[in-house]
Amino acid sequence: MKKTIKYVVLGIISILVVVVMGLFFLFHDELSTLNSVKEVNGYPMYEMTYKNDYGLDKLLKKGASNDQELVQFASKQLLKGLPLKIDIPKVACTTFSATTPNGQHLFGRNFDLEYSPSMVVKTAPKDGYKSISMVDLKFLGLDKQAMNHFSDKVISLAAPYIPFDGINEKGVSAAVLWVPDKVTNQQTGKPDITTSVAIRMILDKAKDTNQAIALLKKYDMHASADGCYHFQLNDAKGHSAVVEYENNKMSVIPQTGNHQVLTNFYETLGSKYHHGIGFDRYNVANNHLNQSHGIETEKQGLQLLNDVHDGPHMPYKDDDPTQWTVLYNNSKKTMTVVTGANFKKQYHYHVN
Repeated sequence: MKKTIKYVVLGIISILVVVVMGLFFLFHDELSTLNSVKEVNGYPMYEMTYKNDYGLDKLLKKGASNDQELVQFASKQLLKGLPLKIDIPKVACTTFSATTPNGQHLFGRNFDLEYSPSMVVKTAPKDGYKSISMVDLKFLGLDKQAMNHFSDKVISLAAPYIPFDGINEKGVSAAVLWVPDKVTNQQTGKPDITTSVAIRMILDKAKDTNQAIALLKKYDMHASADGCYHFQLNDAKGHSAVVEYENNKMSVIPQTGNHQVLTNFYETLGSKYHHGIGFDRYNVANNHLNQSHGIETEKQGLQLLNDVHDGPHMPYKDDDPTQWTVLYNNSKKTMTVVTGANFKKQYHYHVN
């Protein structure tokens, strides 16, 4: 009897070992990614180094014409079928390009929205460029406490597909901003992508701004979250451009002079020229850069972002504070991050 019990126990242990080993083999990269997550500050902002394959090439081939199709792909590809909800916001932001006195190229961005935890996501795909990007965790359904629970933490594995801005190892940076207009929904027969997938594609695939624009031209754009968005791009040679989809037609506004500014209104000449909001922020940034001839040190670039951030001293939108401020150095491939408009505390990253 004792031998029988012993064999049963050993058999159960053997099965458990096999199951654990199988799960480890199946989820090894995912667990490695989750183990890389750490809390940077109490806002909170987190860091993640992505270890597993998020399947961008597969997604681009399959296409995603709306958020639900992206959710279905991410759930299957990244979460082994676990349920996921992605909700891309209407973000009132400011971006600009400039050049330092020694000829390095800068790209600044304020992400203005209601409070939410954020994450710096580092990726190094086998068939793409390394990059670092900023993600708002609220739009994966994660709140301030969620990253303390493993079951919720798993949802963050979908983070590569909701970047709002970032920079890659070639020095290409990209950011998406909201425009108050009807949803972009191109129907020209090209493969389909959504707003956040476009940022992921640019970071993974583009070696300069021109290539980023060429990539966008290959796809039909479908805006996320019942909104309309435009993009600002910049690269290591200081080539900046704005990409818009007015009336479902893609247009490109190149930088003229030494700087370019974007907020939340159309810059494409036509029937909707200057339709939108954010003229006050635009004027503050553009007037400053006109006076400096687009020449800014990194310190001055951060101060400019401080001057236009949404907060108590900008009463027109004090209910939507700035979640993060980022200054990218396209020449050095670096990123300086500030959370919650606390410019006294800065965090520095390098794409390597």
